[in-house]
Amino acid sequence: MIDRYLTPEMKALWSEAGKYRAWLKVELAAMDAQANHGEVPRDAHTVLVGKSQADPLDEAFAARVAEIEAVTRHDIVAFTRALSERYGDEARFIHHGLTSTDVVDTAQNLLLDEALGLILTDVRALREVCRVQAVAYRHTPTVGRTHGIHAEPMTFGLKFLNWMATLDRDLERLGAARKRMQVVMLSGSVGTYAHVSPQVEEEVAQMWGWQAAPVTNQTLARDRHAEVLSALAILGTTLERISVEIRHLQRSEVREAMEPFSIGQTGSSSMPHKKNPILTENVTGFARLLRGFLTTGLENVALWHERDISHSSAERVILPDATSAASYATRRLTGVLRDLVVFPERMLRNLNDLGGLVFSQRVLHALIDEQGMSREAAYALVQRSALKSWETGEGLRDLLRADPENPLDDAHLDAAFDLQWYLRHVDDIYRRFGL
Repeated sequence: MIDRYLTPEMKALWSEAGKYRAWLKVELAAMDAQANHGEVPRDAHTVLVGKSQADPLDEAFAARVAEIEAVTRHDIVAFTRALSERYGDEARFIHHGLTSTDVVDTAQNLLLDEALGLILTDVRALREVCRVQAVAYRHTPTVGRTHGIHAEPMTFGLKFLNWMATLDRDLERLGAARKRMQVVMLSGSVGTYAHVSPQVEEEVAQMWGWQAAPVTNQTLARDRHAEVLSALAILGTTLERISVEIRHLQRSEVREAMEPFSIGQTGSSSMPHKKNPILTENVTGFARLLRGFLTTGLENVALWHERDISHSSAERVILPDATSAASYATRRLTGVLRDLVVFPERMLRNLNDLGGLVFSQRVLHALIDEQGMSREAAYALVQRSALKSWETGEGLRDLLRADPENPLDDAHLDAAFDLQWYLRHVDDIYRRFGL
């Protein structure tokens, strides 16, 4: 991911030095378990742990690995040689009985686990903003729209409540995908534990509170990674859904809510009046990326025999970029919703803009329930006045009152055009969420 769209935490996590620190964590954990079984000297492990804490792997180490890899053309070989240079003779016991993918895949799980932890924190923050705004605008009337056309009255807070509920499901999906990645694979070249015992793998898993992968070949099966990317892609659709709504509400013809616009900000190089929804447009773009990353993740599942590396190059891009994009976009949208500029008066004006057409179903039911009309006859009567209201701009209530075939008197029409009647169950919905 380019620096423009990196959070500080993701930048550090997915750096080359961060990757090598994860590799070393796997190597030292395996060495610890092997020392328990007398397979490597305990003293060597103790010395290496001390040296790694006193002199942690940094960007200088990453640069040295790159120099060695330019010759070896193998990253793990370059890594272990650079470790020997940095930490001395005891490093010869590192990577004992392991194959490269044991280290790379298990370390990648460590990085994904941390990345998903960051994203879960970000999503919880977004969910909390939605909760706060749902409460703040709980009883703020606005018009609901279907097909982009005015439908019936609702409240602005219900939009946030709906988004909050969706984010709850995103949190469940992300949590499940994260749990699926919390596995250790230290099973050797084709998953037979020929040079490292299953007990070593199980003990490392216990150290971290994870599970040992029950069966592998040379790689961890990539359906796990596809599940992570799927959860991130679905999160992206949630972020896009919210963003598209804000973008619509900010349109000049609507103007019910808009992104924050800071002092000194400019919306256009040529039109000084412009206030564009650039933040939510940006989030929409990230959602497209997240769906694209999923496509590659799904294609990575089918590998040749016990392993090929067709997935490897793709994962070096999509896993850091997908998690980074998800975190950045979530934080960006959190800021938008937290500082959203809302115009309740404009919402009420828009709700009334069509002269009461949004109350047509209530009139329909009054004719059926209170006057005994057939549904077909009642529908035709209301639609006749409604279509005329569309064409002339006259209020629906006035047109109905003037219709000689309409049996509803003023009291019944007043009841049918009562805004609060439409909102009487809003509190019931909120109670489902303990609000």
